[in-house]
Amino acid sequence: MVKAPTQAPDTSPTGRDEPEYRLSDHFWPYVDVPEGPSDEELALLEPRLREILLGDTSTRPFSVTVVFPLFDGPDYSRAVELAKASAEYHVTGSGSTKRHRARFLPSDALRLRSLFELVESFDTCEVLIDDLAVPYARELWLPLIWFLIRR
Repeated sequence: MVKAPTQAPDTSPTGRDEPEYRLSDHFWPYVDVPEGPSDEELALLEPRLREILLGDTSTRPFSVTVVFPLFDGPDYSRAVELAKASAEYHVTGSGSTKRHRARFLPSDALRLRSLFELVESFDTCEVLIDDLAVPYARELWLPLIWFLIRR
């Protein structure tokens, strides 16, 4: 019986000790990606999601949030200006899915009403109470907030 020649385990099948190719340090294009979300990304999380993911149980003050789409018209720039003046403002999406999200505290009831009057006619305009979609937010909650406006 003829024995097959054995190779040393540290040599390649071609018989050379060095590898045929060399790995590049620049192979992965995202070398410096952070392992966790940034502070800005965490600030954009929905409160319920933040509570579930991070165990964040801090209480936030009562608020009313208006979410409205990109629209054509002379009131758009005014609506964005009022939204940016809110307690918390950010934009999500792009193109036709772009949404402006403005969170108002009860002390900003006048600004809230001014913004809502500009965007209430859009079907995709949402009103959230404490960042939750609740029944009758437009019909009940907003008129209650209007009582806080001092004449």
